[in-house]
Amino acid sequence: MLTEQQNGQPADRATSSYHGRVMAQIAELSPVAPLTVLQEEEQLFQASVRQFAKERLAPHVRAMDEEGKFRPDLLRELFDMGLMGIDVDEEYGGQGGSFFQSVLAIEELAKVDPSASVIVDVQNTLVTNAIERWANTDQKRKYLGQLATKSVGAYALSEAQSGSDAFALTTRAVEDGGSYSISGRKLWITNAAEADVFLVFATIDPAVGYRGITCFFVERDMPGFQVGKKEDKLGIRASSTCELIFDDVRLARDQVMGEPGKGYKVAIETLNEGRIGIAAQMLGLAEGAFEHALKYAKERKQFGKPIGEFQGVQFELAEMATRIEAGRLMVYNAARLCDADQPFVTQAAMAKYFCSSIAEEIASKAIEVLGGVGFTKDYPVEKLYRDAKIGRIYEGTSNMQRVTIAKALLDSRK
Repeated sequence: MLTEQQNGQPADRATSSYHGRVMAQIAELSPVAPLTVLQEEEQLFQASVRQFAKERLAPHVRAMDEEGKFRPDLLRELFDMGLMGIDVDEEYGGQGGSFFQSVLAIEELAKVDPSASVIVDVQNTLVTNAIERWANTDQKRKYLGQLATKSVGAYALSEAQSGSDAFALTTRAVEDGGSYSISGRKLWITNAAEADVFLVFATIDPAVGYRGITCFFVERDMPGFQVGKKEDKLGIRASSTCELIFDDVRLARDQVMGEPGKGYKVAIETLNEGRIGIAAQMLGLAEGAFEHALKYAKERKQFGKPIGEFQGVQFELAEMATRIEAGRLMVYNAARLCDADQPFVTQAAMAKYFCSSIAEEIASKAIEVLGGVGFTKDYPVEKLYRDAKIGRIYEGTSNMQRVTIAKALLDSRK
């Protein structure tokens, strides 16, 4: 843009005026808000989740971590607040919100307790998300109303031999007349201890590989189905992770979600959005750890002054804040792209990869800022450090995210 004076010479005022009018017209026609500036509805929603996390969740975090169980009364409050059906249509009892609002809730909860965050994450970004996209009207009417108001859902894909190789499934669904019989085992299923509704992926024809994968609705009280061992984990301990056992579980044909043999598509497309949720969880965890470190740096005194006045601590805080800001931009961008029905798979992988890295790094640095007390259970940062490790593993390891990113880069240059 021309200015009033450039290199000592008067600018072309007519050209400058014309350019200004054009830019004003463009701004009026297509205003673009900064990624981190929230709309009023989003601000109110974020504030309500933040208040719940600080007032209701925070007092119980340590006890739930030690017990390895999420309090039923707090789970009920998550439903009462609408956090278990954020973007479920209102006609099914949900809040009718956006995917971005789900991300905001996941982020805010993770600042206080990543265990609570992952419960809400799986419910919204995997279970109800998949049902809204792939289920028929009758299935939506039956299950979304439950999930939005009272029932926890679980997403049962992983098995002992199918982690990163997600479709190396051995759980079989054998067609028998007008129904199916499922037998096999699932491992590492989040929310399984509390769930009433399970999205279960099984193969109806191992000979055709991933083209045999099919998604089924399984309910907790069905004969032959059992929730097995609950894992004793390093972190996110209040979030249940269990094995599932299927012994000739009989399912009617209307328990199939989507088309038979199309379960791989359900899984892939749902996990793409789920990775944004995990990125938001890790972002919130990093923010929570940073807030503890910043507060301590202002209060803790050594050599007669707060440790935040020492350059060594200042540099660490500056580095942490910068990485968090970068992560927030990546997460918000991926979520906004998703809501806008724009391509987001690469951005989701980048956000998940980056935020899981910085969460572990920032939680570690927060412990160092706190020093000896940071290594004790009297302060929350040691728990956040334990919780952070899973971010590099579940819903696609860091290496799998790098594979996704690299393939997108190479394909775009063909």
